[in-house]
Amino acid sequence: MTSNIESQELKDRLNLIEHMIAEGRRTTESWGWTFVLWGVAYYVAIAWASLGHSTLAWPVTMVAAGILTGVLASRSTGGRPETTIGRAMMAIWTGMGTSTFALMMSLGMSGRLDSHYSVAIIGAMLGGANCTSSILLKWKMQFACAVVWWGSAVAACLTSDTVTSIVFLTAIFFCQIVFGIYGMISESRKHKLSAAGQGAFHA
Repeated sequence: MTSNIESQELKDRLNLIEHMIAEGRRTTESWGWTFVLWGVAYYVAIAWASLGHSTLAWPVTMVAAGILTGVLASRSTGGRPETTIGRAMMAIWTGMGTSTFALMMSLGMSGRLDSHYSVAIIGAMLGGANCTSSILLKWKMQFACAVVWWGSAVAACLTSDTVTSIVFLTAIFFCQIVFGIYGMISESRKHKLSAAGQGAFHA
């Protein structure tokens, strides 16, 4: 009897863990638009800095993207219940974003920041954040993004300016734009399936 109770408790705990992981993945998918937004922001900053030769390109673009993210996030999450995994994801990405911004801003103001340093830092930071998130969520797609970002960090340390730029632009496209759109599409499909299931149940 005791053995059956312990076995059931273990199953309940495993089910809870799996539910939390699934909920965390859904939460990340619902934030897919932020990956796209920041991917576009990176492209804007790169174009502005390259064509306008302005030192304000990155700080202004990043601050604007941060403010826009905060405004849109406050509207999209209003009334939605907060989960433990959701808070963990928010902590990971907030910590990464703040650390990257503070470091990049300081290096930029000191005049010690060049394209190789910037790509290496951004690639390493985003690789770490994506890796941590992918392990928590058991998400191979996001781990692949981490590998691509790490690859861009390594390339920045070993290759020419041209190759570094190409690798960085490619990483942004696949790990921000494509991954973000993938998350948005996946969330939309699950939402439709859930709505269809509820409709069938009520019918």
